[in-house]
Amino acid sequence: MERGTCMTSTGTEAASSSSGAVNSSSGGALTKSSEGESAASELVTSQGKTSIADGVVRKIAGIAAREVSGVHNLGTGGARTFGAIRERIPGGSGPNISQGVSVEVGERQAAVDLDLVVEYGVSIADLAQSVRRNVIASVERMTGLEVTEVNVAVDDIYIAGDDDSSSDDSSTPSRVQ
Repeated sequence: MERGTCMTSTGTEAASSSSGAVNSSSGGALTKSSEGESAASELVTSQGKTSIADGVVRKIAGIAAREVSGVHNLGTGGARTFGAIRERIPGGSGPNISQGVSVEVGERQAAVDLDLVVEYGVSIADLAQSVRRNVIASVERMTGLEVTEVNVAVDDIYIAGDDDSSSDDSSTPSRVQ
């Protein structure tokens, strides 16, 4: 999978017009700005550099993907099984928010890959587009990173009543006392 290249420069970074033109004071690097973006959201300035860990972007993307109606879970079959076991261990860390999310984070850009389980009956194309929009908006708003791509892989479909958990004793009477 190809990723966008992160452009770095030294010196003063100034936001260019919304056309995304090259700014001569930025060392030849392309700076992208939109009408709502201010110079304060720059991660690399003459005053210092802000770095954001991959895990932070992974958690933001995982929460944003789960917020979309129609997403049942994240992760491949093995990851979901391992996560279910980990959640049942007393004193465990609980659910893994970043399960099913992988990211590449540069100085100014991020790329996100998601593994989804969708609910039956939902339009997968529409759901993927909604997930993309929500993940891009959340990551860009919270981190200031430009999201170059969000790849969505649908690994499974959830059908109500097809749960693997049969520990609910109220639905089946016990054969012994």
